[in-house]
Formats: sequence, C-alpha cells, structure tokens
Amino acid sequence: MTSNRFPHLLSPGRIGTMETRNRIAVAAMGVSFSEDDGTVGERIMAYHEEQAKGGVGLIVSGVAGVAWPVGAVAMGQTAISEDRFIPKLREMTDRVHRHGAKIAAQLHHGGFVAGYSYNRWGHKLWGPAVPPAPKGSFIDYFLMEELQALAGMKMPEIKVLEQEDIDLAVSQFAQGARRAKEAGFDGVEIHGGHGYLLSSFTSPYTNSRTDQYGGSLENRLRLTCEVIRAIRAEVGRDYPVWIKLDSREVGKPGGITLEMAQEAARLVEAAGVDAIAVTAYHDTAVGKLHSESNIPHIEDWNLPAAKAIREVVSIPVIGAGRVEVETADATIGRGEADFVAMGRKLLADPHLPRKLAEGQDEKVRPCVYCYTCVSAIYMGESARCAVNPDLGLEFKGAVAHAQGSSKGPRKFAVVGGGPGGMEAARRLAGLGHKVTLIEKSDRLGGTLRFASLAYEPNERVLEWLRREVAEAGVEVKLSTLATPELLRGLGAEAVIVASGAVRGMPAIPGNDGTHVYSGDDMRAMMLGEDTAALKRKTGLFTRLATKVGAATGATANLALVRKATHAWMPLADSVTIIGGELVGLELAEFLCERGRTVNVIEEAPRLGKGLTLVRRMRLIAELAEHGVGLHGGARDIVIGKDSVSFVNAAGEQLSVPAGNVIVAKGAEGDHSLADTLRAAGFTVHAIGDANGVGYIEGAMRGAADAVRALADA
Repeated sequence: MTSNRFPHLLSPGRIGTMETRNRIAVAAMGVSFSEDDGTVGERIMAYHEEQAKGGVGLIVSGVAGVAWPVGAVAMGQTAISEDRFIPKLREMTDRVHRHGAKIAAQLHHGGFVAGYSYNRWGHKLWGPAVPPAPKGSFIDYFLMEELQALAGMKMPEIKVLEQEDIDLAVSQFAQGARRAKEAGFDGVEIHGGHGYLLSSFTSPYTNSRTDQYGGSLENRLRLTCEVIRAIRAEVGRDYPVWIKLDSREVGKPGGITLEMAQEAARLVEAAGVDAIAVTAYHDTAVGKLHSESNIPHIEDWNLPAAKAIREVVSIPVIGAGRVEVETADATIGRGEADFVAMGRKLLADPHLPRKLAEGQDEKVRPCVYCYTCVSAIYMGESARCAVNPDLGLEFKGAVAHAQGSSKGPRKFAVVGGGPGGMEAARRLAGLGHKVTLIEKSDRLGGTLRFASLAYEPNERVLEWLRREVAEAGVEVKLSTLATPELLRGLGAEAVIVASGAVRGMPAIPGNDGTHVYSGDDMRAMMLGEDTAALKRKTGLFTRLATKVGAATGATANLALVRKATHAWMPLADSVTIIGGELVGLELAEFLCERGRTVNVIEEAPRLGKGLTLVRRMRLIAELAEHGVGLHGGARDIVIGKDSVSFVNAAGEQLSVPAGNVIVAKGAEGDHSLADTLRAAGFTVHAIGDANGVGYIEGAMRGAADAVRALADA
C-alpha cells in the first residue's frame, strides 16, 4: 500500500549530484553511540542501519570530529580526524546503502563547546577571541545528585587562534571531507552552527577580532568560506557539500540575527555549497533557551527562518525544529524548504518514513518532546528515548518470534493496563504469543491518562498504545482483578506485573482531609471518576462527573476531558501543591493555565526530580514567569484552613494561600501483587512503577526488557 497523503515530503529530492528517495532527513544528532576511541562500532552502525530500514531518504550522522580528540564535545563521539577511522566508516555506509538510504557525515569542531575534550584530555577550547562571561542560571536547574555526578569538572582554558591554527583547522575540515568521500558517504554537512568553532567566528557576540577574521560579516565568515573552498579543492565540484548555519542566536544581544544569516547564506552559496541546513542557537547560560533554538519545544520554531533563507538563495534548504509531518509536506509544497530534517521524531520511531509511505500514519510511535534524548547527553550518557526503549540497543537484534522458537507460541498474562502493561502486551502479541491484559479499572491507560491531561503530548502515546494493543489482538479484561486462580484458568506460563505504584498520603500536620487532595483524588477529579472518597470531600463533584463522564468511558476522549476541566473544576482560586517533582510541577502548570494562584512547596533543595534536565529548565522557568511560587528546601510544613505555612531554605517562616492543598508526593513501588503471584508458583517479571516511580521511560524500558527475557527463555 502506498500513501499519497504527503506527496511533497515523500517525493524524491536532490542535493547537488545526490538524489534521495524522499525529502525526510535524519537530523545530525550527537547520540554518543560510537566507541571510546572515536571509531564507529556495532552500536552506531546498527542505529543508522535501522533508520535506513525505516525508509528515510537521507541520514546525517552527527558530529564527526575533524580534529578529534581536540574539539570533542561528548563521550562516544565519532572521529574522522585520521585515516585509521575510514574502514569502519566504510562498513557503516555500506550497511546503510543496502537499504536504499543516503548518508552524510557532519564535519565538526566543537570550539568553545568542547568542554569534554578539555576535561578528558586537557585540550584548550579553540575560538576567535575570549568570549563574554556567562550571565545566566543554567546550573541552578541541576538536581543536587546531578551536580555530584559532574563534580570535578574544571573551567576550560581558551585558545585564541592564530593564523597557523586557522590554517590547521581549514586543513582538518578538508581532510575530514576527503575521508568521508573515501569511506563512502554520499556527502558532507559542515557544522557551521551551535556555537562550535565556525559559528563562534561568525557570531559578533563571540568574535571580537580586529584582523581579517573579525569585524564585518564577510570577515567573520572568512574562516567558514575558506573551509568550504578547501573542501571543494579536496573532493571536487561534483561531491555534495552543504552547511548547517545558525539563523539567529536567541537571547544573545549583539549575536547573529536573521538578516545576518540571510547574508551569510548568500556568501556560503557563492563559496560553493550545494545546500543549507537552517538551525538556530541560544545563550547557553539561560536554562529555558536550551529548548528554544535547535531543539525547540515550540512547534515549527525554525521554519520561518528556513523560508527567509530560501528566499535569498537558489540552492536547496533543509528546515527543522519540531515539525509535524503535515506541516513538513505543506512547507515543501509551498517551496519554503526543500527537505525537512527530523531528530527526536526519528529517535522515537525510525520507521516513520516507511509507515507514512505505506499509509500507516497512525502506527507511527509519537515523540512526546520530553528531552530524555538530549538530557542524557548533557549528563554525560548516551542518548535514550522515553517512548522507544530500543534506541541505542538495535545491535541486540530482533527478539525471537514465536514461530521460530522451539517452544512455539506461548500464553502470557500482563497485569496492569498502564503504559508498561500495554507496551509489554503489544510486544508479546506481535511476536506471535497469546496475551491476556488484565486491568482492574474499566479502561486502559493507568496514570498515563492523568499525565495526558497535564501534558498533552502524553495523550498521543496513550492513544497509540491503545491502538497497538487492539491491532495486536491482545485479549483485554477490564474491571478484573488478577488472582492466581484467574491466571491458572488462562494457562499463563508467565506473568508481567505492571500494576503501578501505591500513592499514600504522607502525615502532614494540619491535614484534616476536608480541603486536602491526594494524587489519587486529583486523578479521580480530572478524569471524572466518581469515587466515594472524593464525594465526601466535595459535593460539587457530581457536576464535574456529569460534564465529563461521557468523555471518560473505555474509549476516553481526553481532549473533551481537557476542555471540560478547563472550563470548570471544583477547586479554590488558590491552590498549594506539596511536592515539587514531575507530577507536582505538571499539576502546577495545569492549574496555572486554568486561572489558579499556585504555590509549590518541596522539601528537597531543587525542584523538578523526574523531569529531564532540558524539560525541567523550561517548565520551571515558565512557571516562574506565570507567577507560580516555587519553594525548594522547605521544612516544618503545616496545613492550615486556608493557607500552608513552612520554613523556607533561607530559614524564614512563610505562609502561602491555599483554599485547596494537593499532596503530590508519597508514591512508591508496590511489589505486593508480584510477590503474591510468585508465592503461588508463577514466573513473574515486575516492571514500571511497581519497581519504583520511573514514569513513561521506566515503564516502556521495563516492558521491552521483560518481553526479551520471556521470549528468549
């Protein structure tokens, strides 16, 4: 089956002499999957091969260091700085080509951003001049345990480049391109953005030189244009070469502007590039801006810049930046970009292009823009994905299908219909096993239903999981308790327990229960669940149940629930949330958007545990901007009739208004069911929040691990 829904996005594309089967590119991402010595090993080869199998037109393999280990920005970075790297790079390109995709190497020198190179090997940071001192609060968003993990890192030293250094850098880029060509790459992308070496020369914010490499835009672009011409001299005019350029520097007064970027685009086209990939950069000292440039939280953030640059050049332009497929197709159709590069979307589902081409749009696993992938890199780890637990583990190979197993199809039970349970059930059924999914409530979703109201992208995963479970042929038993007798009757050979956490109410002085809600109370209220406990707290609850009850059946339409709760909720104008981890902060965002005055009180010194670093930086900043009181390091918390008092981190006694209090803490893993079933003789794998609160990522990863263990047993 071939889809004609996206005729522009799925049409063949061309950059220079390179033709691609469609106009979807894997955005170059540093995922830290290469080996410690810079070589590409099985892990990154399998990662890119899976993308090629998934039908993408072009893969841009991220940050290949032309001067590696000088200029390295992260562990596990690919090196292309010596000829010894060519054989393995050739093996990788061969594997990609077998599946019809094209692959390019991104030529990279970290410049001022190469703190990893300095802390690992002592290499100074290369740049045009001593940059301005940072003036932001980036480090304030790290949790104390994260700061401990970064302990020992030193403030890097700067190497201001002299002419011989500049000549060396130009040669390194040119030789990197030669190696890429010899290794079978179909082209190269020069990284001219994101504060790296070439970008630092381009930006008037970091380039204060007064020689031929500073001052005017032409002078600041001189190094970049010299690199382009040197590469052309090395690889020839017919080899595809393009460049990634910053369209602006967000939050940097005196930095790169869109008007500068348009002129820079004209200059690099004249120097000989075949295309321009449009990106943006930001002031890295400001936490929120890490999700407001090259990895934006705002949809289509960089497309207007791509359009503006496309208007001033005659070569193809590659747009990017949280672009949905419908928008990507329309953008290309209007001639505002020629390709769209996708990063996070293709980490979540590398088979997105194939599914679109086959008309299976609804089978694309959605990205939730949680920044798990990039936050892992920030913390010195390799990339992970909250919704795709196979990312980075493609080298393990496919799990054995029942038909190819000596045991054949088997019977398994999964207890708990939250994300972990649904993911485990659909995976097992997809392998040909008979699976029964048992859920004690009257609908699937678990805490993901609650999370979907507080953060809309979660709803996409919830609906995707529900569809996948149905299409996989899983037998679903709702409003059913899992007992040993039931499981024996089903003939279950083994059981996956994904029953979630227990959410107790911590003992807090002054809590008389009348205006204090637990997390379970809020879940019931927001989802329209008519519970006796909530009825006792508020006689108004039946009004909410009437408004949203029709939308919360077994096929719940959470958009309707969200609309109803936006219009009316039985909560006071002032709400204080005790607990400042992921759930508490997303609740604060939800209530703030609905006109409540909100305060968040947290005993830990830093708020936001459970949120990935980049998402945390944005959410906390936005809550503060909207007037939410954020109180970390609190102690001696006492709930009053219309306020909550506490001692803040500075030792001051404070009181905040609280017509209602929500206690968003006290959740912990619950092994009771798993232990009961083991005692009854069942083989049991406990996953997800049953092992301790791990949110969506923990649930999905636990499901994948349990399924592999069962299928391979």
